[in-house]
Amino acid sequence: MGKDLAERFPAARAVFDSIDDVLDVPLSRVMFEGPEAELTATQNAQPAILAHSAAVFAVVSGKVEDNVATAAGHSLGEYSAYVTAAALDAPEAAKLVRRRGELMQKAGEERPGTMAAVLGLATKEVEAACQEASQQASLAVAANINAPDQTVISGDPDAVARAGEACKKRGAKRVIPLKVSGAFHSPLMAPAKNQLQLALERAAFRDPLFPVVANATAEAVKDAGRARRLLSDQLTAAVRWVECMQHAAQLGGAGARFVEIGPGAVLAGLLKRIVPEANVVSLGTADEVTKFMEAA
Repeated sequence: MGKDLAERFPAARAVFDSIDDVLDVPLSRVMFEGPEAELTATQNAQPAILAHSAAVFAVVSGKVEDNVATAAGHSLGEYSAYVTAAALDAPEAAKLVRRRGELMQKAGEERPGTMAAVLGLATKEVEAACQEASQQASLAVAANINAPDQTVISGDPDAVARAGEACKKRGAKRVIPLKVSGAFHSPLMAPAKNQLQLALERAAFRDPLFPVVANATAEAVKDAGRARRLLSDQLTAAVRWVECMQHAAQLGGAGARFVEIGPGAVLAGLLKRIVPEANVVSLGTADEVTKFMEAA
């Protein structure tokens, strides 16, 4: 993960090195060499994904930053969005997401939860199924509203199971359990929220150079104080990705180009289902970055 970027682009290598230094762990070595079990641990996976995104942006920033209307990131990607907007330095953001991962892991251990992806069912139907499945001591919520027909539910295992069955009865094509260590973006993450807020308040956060669309509200955030509060709220609130992308498209205007920065192309696929006419390019590998730089 990211090794080809580090080998071919000095700016990317510098980002990986700076993050290794502040975390006091060889994160880049784990990213490049594994083992996979160590890389996928929550406290490593989150800063690793951020490091990859920040490294790509360090290479392409000169080609895009003068024309950016807005930025957005899905879940922990929202921290990467603030890096692109110069509200956070990459090492500072890496420290925050590592702390975020530790707190989420602990909350998941204290009250075990789970998540499941619901495919082929409108969000309103999923939300109704979650409400139907929730009881006083056991709840399920719509946690990631990824596309008009793709919603991830989160909560107590028994409630998520009931909600999944209710979704199937309402016409869902599939309900896929996810391998996660907790009920992310749900009230079960509440024990982590206050501690994350403290870390955010201590972080060197600046007003973003351009608006960042927040997961929790789908609003365009323009000041550091609001950014801190909404990143904290994000732990227990739904990722309103459909609305985020619709708002980003409005801010970008007709003919705007979306650039997905980081590993994979999942968000580009979701975007096409939310804004079908969107012009989008994914930059994750060194080859993709090279092609983009040559064409820009």
